[in-house]
Amino acid sequence: METNLATAVDLVAQAGAAGADLVVLPENGLMLGTNVEMRARALKQNGPEIAALAAVAAEHAVPVVVGGMKNATPEGVYNSAVVIGPDGKVAGRYDKIHLFNARVNGQSFEASSVEQAGTTPVLLDLEQAVVGLTICYDVRFPELYRALALAGAEVLLVPSAFVHTTGRAHWHTLLAARAIENGCFVVAPATIRGGPDASDAFQTFGHALVVSPWGEILADLGEDAAAVQVVDLDLGEVARVRSMLPVLEGTMPAAYAMAPERIRVMSNEESR
Repeated sequence: METNLATAVDLVAQAGAAGADLVVLPENGLMLGTNVEMRARALKQNGPEIAALAAVAAEHAVPVVVGGMKNATPEGVYNSAVVIGPDGKVAGRYDKIHLFNARVNGQSFEASSVEQAGTTPVLLDLEQAVVGLTICYDVRFPELYRALALAGAEVLLVPSAFVHTTGRAHWHTLLAARAIENGCFVVAPATIRGGPDASDAFQTFGHALVVSPWGEILADLGEDAAAVQVVDLDLGEVARVRSMLPVLEGTMPAAYAMAPERIRVMSNEESR
């Protein structure tokens, strides 16, 4: 925790000094372990770790999204993206809605044994843009992203600790799809697996990405152990892409709510 926190503070300072308008850290960037370890080290929004990040945010007058942490609250433990304002005060949070209960290559990931699910989509209003907050496994549920885009999101955050096996197969494709189908920028910081001597609880894929509304990869931090990049987003591109492909205007929620009609066609044997 202490080493990761020091790295995070340093990267926020680098981004702030480079003129970033928003800094986003990856999910579980402060601590990634087994379910038991992460429950035991759940943080608090008023704890010293958030205070350290708040101090560097205030020093550089830049908002910071702690992209996902086990957050101990009176109501239980959530996986929360905590938003720190440029004044160093906690402005709010998004609690991850979709929990990663899955089995990959024989390893079980039972997030619901560590945290409880959030229930509410969250938008972050910045001076420069409207930003939708999501976390990692949420990316497999496009309904959430469409709801955020319809509510005004121009940038979608997907801070992640994506399992290496599924990341290699799906990471770039899923993020590009969420960007294209909503005409949004997608910004996805990501944790990266340790070196050959590391004893990771599970290996994560890395490849922090920024994707344009047209699906172009604007940044990919690969497998660097620690890296930061400031990417300029032309918000005019959101309007241009949505003008060419007005998919948000063409949504038909009443039709999607209908049970599908079934058409049965007989086989050749049945028709004889």
